[in-house]
Amino acid sequence: MKIVIPGGSGALGTLLDRSLTAAGHQVVVLSRRPAGPRQVGWDGRSPGAWTAEIDGSDAVVNLAGRSVNCRYTPENRRAMMDSRVHSTRAVGRAIAEARRPPAVWLQMSTATVYAHRHHAPNDELTGRIGGGEPDAPASWRYSIDIARAWEDAQAQADTPHTRRLALRTAVVLGPERGGAFDSLSWLARLGVGGPIAGGAQYGSWIHDRDFARAVEFLIEHEELSGPVNLAAPDPLPQREFMRELRAGWGMPLALPAARWMTELGAFALRSESELLLKSRRVVPTRLLEAGFAFAYPHWPQAARNLVRRLRGRQR
Repeated sequence: MKIVIPGGSGALGTLLDRSLTAAGHQVVVLSRRPAGPRQVGWDGRSPGAWTAEIDGSDAVVNLAGRSVNCRYTPENRRAMMDSRVHSTRAVGRAIAEARRPPAVWLQMSTATVYAHRHHAPNDELTGRIGGGEPDAPASWRYSIDIARAWEDAQAQADTPHTRRLALRTAVVLGPERGGAFDSLSWLARLGVGGPIAGGAQYGSWIHDRDFARAVEFLIEHEELSGPVNLAAPDPLPQREFMRELRAGWGMPLALPAARWMTELGAFALRSESELLLKSRRVVPTRLLEAGFAFAYPHWPQAARNLVRRLRGRQR
């Protein structure tokens, strides 16, 4: 197949490019800063020569969107929203105007769309879309608004001949330097990866290889459309998640962090405490019911694999 990946020059795009190319597919990446023979320039907003790559392709996997690992200033909020909505609309227009539209359009979304929830998991069938939780700060609402607008932009596209999926994705953990797993590993190895604000908040995650396999699975399974959770089936409270990660690194000690310490640390790192404090208890019911088999369904096994791979890269 020919598969086009808008916004595919980052870590997830590189992962998918490598996985899909190894499976024998032709991959074209749309990037604001194209580098290489299989990358084509676009601005994530306007039509251009890049639309010819979508016309006649078999699948589109749109990953475009500004990183949420930043302070939620008015300028950054606008950039996070606009980069997602405008790029999704641009892809939708290109598909709508194609003479031979792709068979499937996978649109990146986020598990953050669900409610801050401890007592029950959120899935695609019975999960509660977030907003208005009594113990969640009002500032967390903006992330949910972005997720909803992101998915609405795909749903409103006039693409009747193209199957559409919204990938409600948990944090993807891989061994790349500077990624989420690398950052969490440094905390664990330094002995400061203990419970954060008690550690009862759930953290949903997915192993990088399962993420790539799930994307291929969704492209192939024509019966699936609509929202799909890309998350491992066994989310854990933050205190248990970090305990297993420390075990992988052989670090028995861990200092806890109060909520105010988390707020201060997030400010110092120019990030947001929501990324650590919101309870994301998300499970992949639709993937499991469709027959997808996770290679890494449980965190202890996944953590050991990722620690081994990250150690290899560091050496």
